[in-house]
Amino acid sequence: MVKLTVIAVGKLKERFWRDACAEYAKRLGGYCALEVRELPDSNMQQEASLVLEALPEKAAVVVLDIQGKPTSSEQLAQLIEDYTVDGVSHIAFVIGGSDGLTDEVKRRADKRMSFGPITLPHNLARVVLLEQIYRAFKIIKREPYHK
Repeated sequence: MVKLTVIAVGKLKERFWRDACAEYAKRLGGYCALEVRELPDSNMQQEASLVLEALPEKAAVVVLDIQGKPTSSEQLAQLIEDYTVDGVSHIAFVIGGSDGLTDEVKRRADKRMSFGPITLPHNLARVVLLEQIYRAFKIIKREPYHK
């Protein structure tokens, strides 16, 4: 079973964000071993240091970056599938804080992906990422959900 780590800068303060993330984490339980690492908000340099320290060894690193490659649900499913076929057993996704990610963190990434040119608050980006990962596994397994 593939292990996924979501490294997210910023705490989910509102209950509805926590509830949405918990729901997708629960759904993902049958597809992967999921860990969410929440890092404190700070200045970008401090956040970068915390993100780089939190990255699991030997994990493929995918950062969410508005300037990254626009990625559809099908493309995310293919990315996860390609990693697993290539023997990658751990994938880390990184969501920056409100100021984004430093160039140092972006350079550490194996992939930079974007959900499009819109700006999402990092709380919503976490929910969208978890939902899209869940959708990706449904696509990979050819199970109903994705339309």
